[in-house]
Amino acid sequence: MAGERSVVDEARITELTTVVTGVASTRGIGRGVARVLAGEGRPLALLDRDTDGLEEAAEQARAAGASLVVTAQADIADPASVDTAITDVESAAPPVAALVNCAGIADPTPFLEMTSASFQRTLTINTTGLFHLAQRVLPGMLEQGLGRIVAVGSTAAQDGGGNFSTSAYAASKAGVEGLLRGLAKETAGTGVTTAAIAPANIDTDIMGGPLVGERREQFVARTPVGRLGTVEELAALVSWLVGPYGGFTTGATYSLNGGMRVG
Repeated sequence: MAGERSVVDEARITELTTVVTGVASTRGIGRGVARVLAGEGRPLALLDRDTDGLEEAAEQARAAGASLVVTAQADIADPASVDTAITDVESAAPPVAALVNCAGIADPTPFLEMTSASFQRTLTINTTGLFHLAQRVLPGMLEQGLGRIVAVGSTAAQDGGGNFSTSAYAASKAGVEGLLRGLAKETAGTGVTTAAIAPANIDTDIMGGPLVGERREQFVARTPVGRLGTVEELAALVSWLVGPYGGFTTGATYSLNGGMRVG
């Protein structure tokens, strides 16, 4: 049928810019995603608040084979900061066709000990931050008829958390899923798609420390497949979602939890 989109129409996405946030942590998900996408030769725009970690991530991405790497310091909780960062990216790189939001914080504070300010801070960074980013890049995606918006959520959105975070974190990650589902409906048929990834027990520095020794054993014991997930496995899923073959899925949440939650 004339006018139908195809994978061929969307193959150019790998030549356009992919924005990745939350890349500063050496063993974090954002750093791993940037490294894998760089290995595909994509042009990348890396965002983070931590300038030292940001530049280190950029050096690694260039070494991994990215066709172009630009960086911008950004606080995703601040819409003005996001606007400035994306404006800088747009002036230095090809049009933005994909956003991968890996930035976020956890909060292990029990519900009755939580303050309104700390609760709101978690929501602002984890949920409202995605809103700021998506709202800034979406007009360009709609104009070019091609875009992918992917965010790292958490199994906490479904099970309430508890491994290293509690109510505020669970609420914020549920908000990520709801936001992307609503956006999927609003953008259906435009060439823009959305997706959330809900990981559990990925081998990163969780809550400020590596998963080693007894701590690692505890996390492995909670995982039915008998091991931790890797950032490379999560990044491979991101790669597919923001690639030419990711255009027939939108508004979905992809579980990456080693069998901790089935169905």
